[in-house]
Amino acid sequence: GIQSIPKEYIRPKEELTGIGNDIFEEEKQQEGPQVPTIDLKEINSADPEVREKCREELIKAAKSWGVMHLVNHGIPDDLIARVKKAGEAFFNLPIEEKEKYANDQASGKIQGYGSKLANTACGQLEWEDYFFHLIYPEDKRDLGLATTVLSALSLGLGLEEGRLEKEVGGLEELLLQMKINYYPKCPQPELALGVEAHTDISSLTFILHNMVPGLQLFYEGKWVTAKCVPNSIIMHIGDTIEILSNGKYKSILHRGVVNKEKVRISWAVFCEPPKEKIILQPVSEVVTEAEPALFPPRTFGQHIEHKLFRKAQDDLLSKEKS
Repeated sequence: GIQSIPKEYIRPKEELTGIGNDIFEEEKQQEGPQVPTIDLKEINSADPEVREKCREELIKAAKSWGVMHLVNHGIPDDLIARVKKAGEAFFNLPIEEKEKYANDQASGKIQGYGSKLANTACGQLEWEDYFFHLIYPEDKRDLGLATTVLSALSLGLGLEEGRLEKEVGGLEELLLQMKINYYPKCPQPELALGVEAHTDISSLTFILHNMVPGLQLFYEGKWVTAKCVPNSIIMHIGDTIEILSNGKYKSILHRGVVNKEKVRISWAVFCEPPKEKIILQPVSEVVTEAEPALFPPRTFGQHIEHKLFRKAQDDLLSKEKS
């Protein structure tokens, strides 16, 4: 029922470029660049030509955008409906109930409920609640969609099919984390962000949503609002795959915007390599004299530290300028 948002949620001016327009109108726009939709129906077709055509579409989207809507992805509708129902039911609980599942960042317990809304720490906050869940181990048995995508991306680099999956730890080591994001209605959506601009550190990220727009991608120098494509899963190429491909596949800068009218919920599954066991660097086959390695060798843990350090430095610089 509040009419204005607390100052902790008001983002710096430079972060609010392109925000303030009606997100529902923007989502309907047909002009300008659109996030590609990739139909996976024929990705495992017995016909090599049909299969190749489907893979090429996915590879092209990974190189030009690094994000796409996947349709005919093979994940059963009833499973998706159950995941959505569970998430919505949780966020509809009274705050005291949700707090019973609270995480504790200070002690390293990231699983569970976190409320940015209840956070009174200094600095700019994001307009969202969330629930983190480590999906392990049962669901690791069938990672069909991740395997299918990584196979196609491997072939797109001229590698054998299983190579990228192996480079991110294989199904034995790949960590799956689910984060349910809950973005309440916001009385001043032109001043806030649900999630600030970032690239995903993961190998791949798969996202479901409740058909309320809010995802924006920074494409060719402008913020583009993603369409809400029914029965699709949004997939992001993460930093890990960008590094392994030596920049051929893109990890796109994106953010989440909020609105006055509707609650937005998204369900993100991050496929991450183990923190210390693997050295992330461009695979040797894609490095040449003409195209030297763009990324230094680092563990996944070191990559996270590097990003956090760079972000802290950038924040410091922008504060000094203002």
